[in-house]
Amino acid sequence: MKTRLLSLFIFLSVNSFSQITVYENDLVGVGDLMIKAFDPNANVSLGTTGPNQYWDFGSLQFPSFDNLFFVDPSVTSSGSLYNNVNLAMEQGTSVSYFNKGSSGMYIHGINDTVFATPALYYPLPLTYPLTISDGPNLVIDNVITGALLNIALPAATVASLTNGLANSADTAVVKILNTSNFEVDASGTMNTPLGTFDVLRLKSIKYTDSQLDIYCSDSLTGLGTWITNVPFSSIPFLGNSNNNMVEYKYEWITNDPSAHFLIAEVIVDSLDNIIDGVSFQINSSVSSIYNNSEKRNLIKLTDLSGKETKRQNNKLLFYEYDNGIIEKKIIVE
Repeated sequence: MKTRLLSLFIFLSVNSFSQITVYENDLVGVGDLMIKAFDPNANVSLGTTGPNQYWDFGSLQFPSFDNLFFVDPSVTSSGSLYNNVNLAMEQGTSVSYFNKGSSGMYIHGINDTVFATPALYYPLPLTYPLTISDGPNLVIDNVITGALLNIALPAATVASLTNGLANSADTAVVKILNTSNFEVDASGTMNTPLGTFDVLRLKSIKYTDSQLDIYCSDSLTGLGTWITNVPFSSIPFLGNSNNNMVEYKYEWITNDPSAHFLIAEVIVDSLDNIIDGVSFQINSSVSSIYNNSEKRNLIKLTDLSGKETKRQNNKLLFYEYDNGIIEKKIIVE
């Protein structure tokens, strides 16, 4: 009886306190392909904080999905603009640039917009529990002139901003501050269409505070003035944008080598209500089966460094098709 109780105690202790730690090498690297599906009608529970949680996302559907292709920054169109980056993520026409190291993964910019200060994207190593903050960082400090400014701020908009004192926008200065709070608030097991994984739940709250100052002048008198702290909402070109935005997000991250680290993610409001739906990782065979009835044409063939190449046997290559699918294949001779 004592032996049974001792064995049960040991089992419960190990089961209750064993957990994973996610390190730099557990994240994606050059040559990796991550396929993310999106379920806009997901009916799942986000669960609670603490260890030994179980999240069942197995019922998720994937009417749409996207390919994230991780490449060497030097082979991208804007790679020459960046220093101290070692990873680029291609998603459609967007390319994000990162530096991945033992203490974290930092984003340095998107396309040709190089951040003034890199922002923390993932703190490392990740373990439960963990709390860390980054910022405020001045990520954007740009001066805008010329045709783009004239399109965004036509004479009517300038007149409205200046109460009729000016009709032309000569210069705009945009400054954007980013502050991120990260918390690994739970650990446990997650089930998705990809499989079952030991995961950490990372909660992030990202604050984006923007300041817009515009120098406006009158084309007849030449007199001008600075209009400071201009609300984005007063400029029709910016639509429903806001100077101060907050994003709440949960991500479930694993160190399982059979999957790329990010198993699922969801954007929520301040009360943890899901906004839009759930993004989650699927494998290439699932995405191919989902689209096996579609006709497709090969549009690009690349090697592990992201460089375009010709068909080669006995070498791992990425086949990109016009239906959005990217397949990782080795054709054995």
